Amino acid sequence: MNKSYKHLPKDKRKKILLITDDIRVTSGVATVGKEIVLKTCHHYNWVQLAGAVKHPDKGKRLDLSNDCNKEANIKDASCFLWCVDGYGNGDILRQVIAQEKPDAILLITDPRYFTWVFQMEHEIRKSIPITYLNIWDDYPAPMYNKPFYESCDLLMGISKQTVNINKLVVGEDKKKIFKYVPHGLNHDHFFPVDKKDQKYLDFRKKVLGKDDEKTKFIAFFNSRNIRRKQIPDTMLAFRTFLDSLPPEEAESCRLILHTEVSSNHGTNLAKVNEYLFGEKYPNHVIFSTAKLNRNELNYLYNLADVQMLLTSNEGWGLTITEAILSGTCIIANTTGGMQDQMRFVDKNGKWFTPCPDVPSNHRGTYKEHGEWAFPVYPSSRSIQGSPPTPYIFDDRCRWEDAVDRLTEIYNLSPEERDRRGKAGRDWAIGDEAGFTADHQGYRVMEAFEELFNKWQPKPKMIITNLTEYRGKFLNHKLIY
Repeated sequence: MNKSYKHLPKDKRKKILLITDDIRVTSGVATVGKEIVLKTCHHYNWVQLAGAVKHPDKGKRLDLSNDCNKEANIKDASCFLWCVDGYGNGDILRQVIAQEKPDAILLITDPRYFTWVFQMEHEIRKSIPITYLNIWDDYPAPMYNKPFYESCDLLMGISKQTVNINKLVVGEDKKKIFKYVPHGLNHDHFFPVDKKDQKYLDFRKKVLGKDDEKTKFIAFFNSRNIRRKQIPDTMLAFRTFLDSLPPEEAESCRLILHTEVSSNHGTNLAKVNEYLFGEKYPNHVIFSTAKLNRNELNYLYNLADVQMLLTSNEGWGLTITEAILSGTCIIANTTGGMQDQMRFVDKNGKWFTPCPDVPSNHRGTYKEHGEWAFPVYPSSRSIQGSPPTPYIFDDRCRWEDAVDRLTEIYNLSPEERDRRGKAGRDWAIGDEAGFTADHQGYRVMEAFEELFNKWQPKPKMIITNLTEYRGKFLNHKLIY
């Protein structure tokens, strides 16, 4: 990527207050927050309300400027962390604003964690704009999020679907800025490795053990053991796939699950493995539970012939991005932001962008897609909900369809799988997709520059006619 914003002297930069997980930890939102800070610290100064459930550094103000300098290869970064339990509260936010004097606030994670911020929006937006890097898993467009979205001056949607949802929920608001800012990872951390490299071969031997030499095909799952990830369906698909092969070929296939073996938020995968694979395939599922460093995780993706994610709700699917950057083909459910990563092509020959008439491709409206992707389409869309989120589709795909995709990939030569995986990486790091930290940083700066050029403080008083309220109704097609 050649585009960038110039380095500004520290005293000439705008300061942004980031509120999300402590950027030193490894959660998904923390990783995104960290990459944004590192790729923009030459142009903005940063301060963070650094959240954790029970923060070990609670109450401390930490200076991470030197760490940013080393990572970003500059000499004058300014990055400070205010460590808090949760994401803080109104009193802490007022204190940080008074001391740090930020020019904008950036929120990252589920809006329900920031209810207390949105309740303060009128107070805050009289002097500081609120921005939100947000995502929403599925339709129907969540009108219950309308107060949250309306409390923001800039809405950056991580997926194309999220941008469409933001616009559907907010409606016509010419003062609101909407931007597409997809997840970006450091593509020097996830990349195709030399399969003859001794460190890679040693890692492969460590994972596969005595079955190293005879293993010819590997499917890989990497995510949390929670219900919506549909891990048992992945295992069932792999078992059925093994049954479709001659015994000697089935013996050369493995499924690696990098996740918790048992979780109250998911299930006991050891029992699922015992039941589905039992005596017939006793060594075909490998559990990877150890905490891996960056290089080891990249090796795991390179071990795999395909990464599988059949999740029924998925805002983006960061492990799919990691797989694509590693040059690995993917099997994914056509839902949420995973659609972006499969690059579906619309009737005009362009990368599919949701709209009110075709808000999602989860019905398989478009079937052309990137050659690195092997999509499955939901066979059941059930509307689920809870009091905070009253309605949302749960997109369930058939495990039988995943079997077909596994067979399709298996029947390709190793060279063809590598070629398709490389095509996926080339697209992901290019300017159209831009699923890299560099592209993400540029898009964030582009959005903030527009905000700072256009933003007007909120009036001290607003008169609202409450009799105009008519409810929050469906405003896009359900069948298309």
